[in-house]
Parts: sequence; C-alpha cells; structure tokens
Amino acid sequence: MELTVDYNSTDINVIPKDWNRLPLGDAIRIQSGYAFKSERYTDIGVPIIRISDIQDHFVEITNSVYYPEILLPLMFKVFEGDILIAMSGATTGKVGVYINSTVAYQNQRVGKFVILDTSKTDPKFINQLVQSSTFRLRLNIFLEQGAQPNISGKQIESLLFAFPSTIAEQTIIASTLIDVDALVNNLEKLITKKRNLKQGTVQALLSGKKRLPGFSRKWEEKKLSETSTLKARIGWQGLTTAEYLDQGDYILVTGTDFQDGVINWDSCHYVDENRYSQDKNIQLKPNDILVTKDGTIGKVAYISQVPKPATLNSGIFVIRPKDNNYLPHFFYYLLNSIYFERFLNQLSAGSTIVHLYQKDFIHFVFPLPPTLEEQEAIVQILSEMDAEIEQLERKLSKYKMIKQGMMQNLLTGKIRLI
Repeated sequence: MELTVDYNSTDINVIPKDWNRLPLGDAIRIQSGYAFKSERYTDIGVPIIRISDIQDHFVEITNSVYYPEILLPLMFKVFEGDILIAMSGATTGKVGVYINSTVAYQNQRVGKFVILDTSKTDPKFINQLVQSSTFRLRLNIFLEQGAQPNISGKQIESLLFAFPSTIAEQTIIASTLIDVDALVNNLEKLITKKRNLKQGTVQALLSGKKRLPGFSRKWEEKKLSETSTLKARIGWQGLTTAEYLDQGDYILVTGTDFQDGVINWDSCHYVDENRYSQDKNIQLKPNDILVTKDGTIGKVAYISQVPKPATLNSGIFVIRPKDNNYLPHFFYYLLNSIYFERFLNQLSAGSTIVHLYQKDFIHFVFPLPPTLEEQEAIVQILSEMDAEIEQLERKLSKYKMIKQGMMQNLLTGKIRLI
C-alpha cells in the first residue's frame, strides 16, 4: 500500500502520523468485580450486575438479583454510563453501557473500564472503541487460546489500538458515532412499537372482537382435522444429516431455516433427487404453511414462493386447506395468534413437550370467518403491517452497516473529522 505523507504503517493499522499506537491499558484499567455469595441473593437491596446482564451495547438489571445493603469499596460500584465487559462464560467479550440510574455493584467476572485520565481520554470514545468489531477480533485471539471462554483484565489492557492524540478529536469521533447510534436506537424502538401494534391487531381481528366494515356473519369454530391436510416426512424414510448437501438442485428445509415467519432459503441444505422425489406430499409449493414439530416446536412459516424444488426433513409439518375452505395466508396469521399459543401450552401442561404429534395437532380448534372475502380483508391489513415492519428492518440493517463502516474509518483515522 502506498502511504501518503500524513500516515504511518504500524503492526495494527495504517494510522495518521499524529495518532498514537498504544495498549488500551495506557488509557484505562479493568476493575474486576466482587465475589458475592449467591446464597445471600435477595429480592431487595443493592442490585448486582452479573455477566448474564451484559447485552450487546447495554447493561440492564430488570432481571437481576439483589444483595443486602452492605458497605463495599467505591471501586465495586457501577454508575450510569459505566462500561462493563463479561470476562467469562458464553458471553465472554460482550461489552455494554450501564443505562440505569440506580447505583449497582459488579459481580465477579464482570469487568469495568476505568478511565485513567479524563483530561486525555474521552470515555465516550473508549465506549465506541471497545464496542467495535476490531476490539472483538483482537479479543478473540486470547479467547481462542483456552478451552473455556475466559479473559483477564491484563489481557484486555494489553490490546493495541490507534488513539487520536487530542481529546478534541476523540470527542468529535465519539459524538458522530453516537448520533448514528441514536438513529439506530430510535428505529429499533419504532420497530418494537410497530410489532406490538401488529400483535394487538392480530388478536383483535382474529378473535372476531373487531369486525371489518361489510362483514357481520358469525364466525365458526373449526378443527384442523376437518379443514386441513397435515403431512410430514414419515419415519421409515430415514433421512439422516449425513445426506445433507451444501449445494444442489433440491432444497431441504429444516427447523433451523425458519426466520421471522418465512424460510431463509440461503441457509438451507440440499438433498439428492431421489430423496426429493421420495414423497410428493412434502414437495413444497406456494401457499404452503409449515410448522416445526421437533426441537423448538410451533415455529410457523408461510411459503409465498419456492426458488427451487424443495422438500422437508422429518421435523416439520406442511399444512394445506381442504376444499379451499380457508386462505392459507389467513391460517398462517392464526397460527401466530394466541389460539395456537394456548393450544401448545395445554399440550405441555405438566410436562416438557419436545415433540408435536400429529394425533394431537389434528385436534387444534380455531375460529374461522365464514367467507374467504373476510379472510382476505384481514390478510390485507396484516400483510400491509408486515410490509411496513420489513421495510423498517431493512432500513435498520442499512443503518447498522453504515455504523460499522463509519467505525472502521473513524476509529482508525482513515477519515478525519478535524
């Protein structure tokens, strides 16, 4: 790479000449937590932040535990705005900002970033730095060295990064990235609001409590066995994971390919032609409804189109209406309503249900509008709400990609703001 006179090549990055290549420990130290005794946890007192409370980008204590009011050194207290990191367990390396105004204590294996000199280092810059993909990649070098996920404060402090030499440049970088964070957070809140609104609309429209103009006939109670065909790959066919292919002409759909009510075709495996042709009943077509019956049971997907010939593994039902007595898309929404949730809860009452059997599923009872026209009107409203949410989620994904690109450029000095 040809360098301009304003940049130096270092072992971590090409960085501006007036920036410094420093270990993180020159700007911060990692304060480890206190070994609280779990047998003394209570429902009131001082909230204790555990590694499980650290989520991506934030820390919350809504599901946390408490400890009797005690006096501990100030070093173990966590205040709003403090940056914490999980230092062991499945979430090792997750970094989040404490967003609660209630003072808490940090448990053992929860690390706190303590700024050594706030006149030289902006805490908001450190927050952006340690939540970057670059930080995670460098941390992974240590995580890959041990059998169990674990990281020490010294290892975190040893990580090398490029630092703007002035706090003014650190601040403007952090402020710019925070502005993008605000856009992302506001969009996430809007999506949550739209999802909640849709869920309320689903319950109102699919219960018949809210009727659309022009429809007044009484709804009917129907049973799955009366209205639908229910098919799955039968056991004697013996399809095994050893037969799953990474590419091919015949798609195999499994329960892990369900994503937000549709099938993620890009994640699917494939099977050979013989396995596809083996059972015509489970060869997928548009308007099919899929329900998982093994693993995480009750996941639902609606098939609007099939990009290639596709079949199912043994963990999925395909549902189709008999005699055109309902719209498949309407039934998809019904399976995402409280009716199917209650049905599954009744099946699992007093036991850990790990399989949805056909002999049970055929007894699922649900309300059904008497005309396809009313079903279509309901589907139209819910589909429009889905389309709006999907558009917002695409926008959110775009913002997150923009944020990642900005972090890569601003935190390495590839783009200068002053």
